[in-house]
Amino acid sequence: MKKIRVIQLLFLSLFLIGTYLPTQAQKIDTISVYSTSMKKQIKNIIILPASYTQNTQKKYPVAYLLHGYGGCYDTWATYTKPDLAQMASNFDMIIVCPDGLNSWYWDSPKVSTSRYETFISKELIEYIDQYYRTIPSRNARAITGLSMGGHGAMWNALRHPDVFGAAGSTSGGVDIRPFPNNWDIKVSLGEEFDNREIWENYTVINQVDKIKNGELALIIDCGYDDFFFEINNDFHKKLLKYKIGHDFIVRPGGHTQEYWKNSILYQILFFKNYFDSKQ
Repeated sequence: MKKIRVIQLLFLSLFLIGTYLPTQAQKIDTISVYSTSMKKQIKNIIILPASYTQNTQKKYPVAYLLHGYGGCYDTWATYTKPDLAQMASNFDMIIVCPDGLNSWYWDSPKVSTSRYETFISKELIEYIDQYYRTIPSRNARAITGLSMGGHGAMWNALRHPDVFGAAGSTSGGVDIRPFPNNWDIKVSLGEEFDNREIWENYTVINQVDKIKNGELALIIDCGYDDFFFEINNDFHKKLLKYKIGHDFIVRPGGHTQEYWKNSILYQILFFKNYFDSKQ
């Protein structure tokens, strides 16, 4: 009798496991999108939530995640947040991770073949909206990034609030001026001492006056031990000066994968709440 009872419990356990496991898993695509402005193919990772294939009518909001200096299109999904695909399912949104090389995600005034602002804020979005079931509205688009990608996310969102409704930055290089010899910035902008007006115009902290309060939902995150902490604190103060509402999160931590792995949870939840508020 005991043996029969054990067998019955085993079959019951297997039944319950089969019942509660999702019938479909999230899908990760690696695609190339042609940039007309740069005349080249650019790789991207597209993460579709598990529900995407289960409901062929539903349309989804999209979060764009930008990598940092030295990274590439698979940095977020492979190194920084390996469970990013599960997050897409948990929060029921599409996540897009483009390759930005070391571009800082602007249209370089010095290098005509580096037009990553045009790619991020126009070409890529048009492609994603055409080939995936997205909600093609600023109210269903968010953008964030780490380090260089934090600068890129804020740069694109502040300059294109008609495209993005929400934006974030984690450990973002939101003011490039204190770092004239770092991270190939001068490749895009020229030497700082010869191009000071360009450096002033191409840093995020000087874009704040381009938006009005409530035009963008903003979240900024930086660790106390990060070498970008002071410039993020200055960015926070400037947003306050212009009376631009935003979330500003500071926690112990440095410029590390471990910090970003944690902070992206807050940011994706922030975006999810924003998307839900616009439905």
